Amino acid sequence: MNKIYPSAAAALKDIVHDGQLIAVGGFGLCGIPEALIQALCDSGVKDLTCISNNAGIDNVGLGVLLATRQIKKMIASYVGENKEFERQFLHNELEIEFTPQGTLAEKLRAGGAGIPAFFTPTGVGTVVAEGKEVREFDGRTYLMERSLVPDISLVKAAVADKSGNLRFHLTARNFNPAVAMAGKICVAEVEKIVENGELKPDDVHLPGIYVKRLVLNAHPKKQIEIRTTREK
Repeated sequence: MNKIYPSAAAALKDIVHDGQLIAVGGFGLCGIPEALIQALCDSGVKDLTCISNNAGIDNVGLGVLLATRQIKKMIASYVGENKEFERQFLHNELEIEFTPQGTLAEKLRAGGAGIPAFFTPTGVGTVVAEGKEVREFDGRTYLMERSLVPDISLVKAAVADKSGNLRFHLTARNFNPAVAMAGKICVAEVEKIVENGELKPDDVHLPGIYVKRLVLNAHPKKQIEIRTTREK
């Protein structure tokens, strides 16, 4: 089975639709699938619910889709660097489901593992608990959180072999594997594709069974969220 597609647009063409639940990997701007995000924007699909640790920054990452108003709802942890996100939220133009970062990671991991829900103490006694089942275990209060199973997962890896086995680079490994495992269809954007067998088993961070499609983006922009320098 050939998993390699000639472009990000080709990889998304027949699988993205209005109103889908889409998970996007990345941690800040590290490890974001920028070519796939742009292709999603260019596809014109709308009313999306996007799951991501963060919402990018203005006109970068998911900020691209926020600028074109293609996102109806965000399920995210940290959104503090995106002014357009803030504007839409404050004007009730965007639905938000704020989720603690560890809970979001577990909601994705559980979804990929086929676990429909789990209990966590995180968020008890806060707005995070509103409308959720609460139970006590061994004298401690827990919330029930539903797992996430997105229609599409878009992830970014450093290297893939032709079977879709992935190796991530450093911080890009934070959310991308869980996002990839959770999705019904996972599309991976990679900087390098090698022959099967070239990746050593211990270098594989995500087995290819989770990856349906591959796109090569050998020269990503790799933008920085906040650049801080000192005077010479």
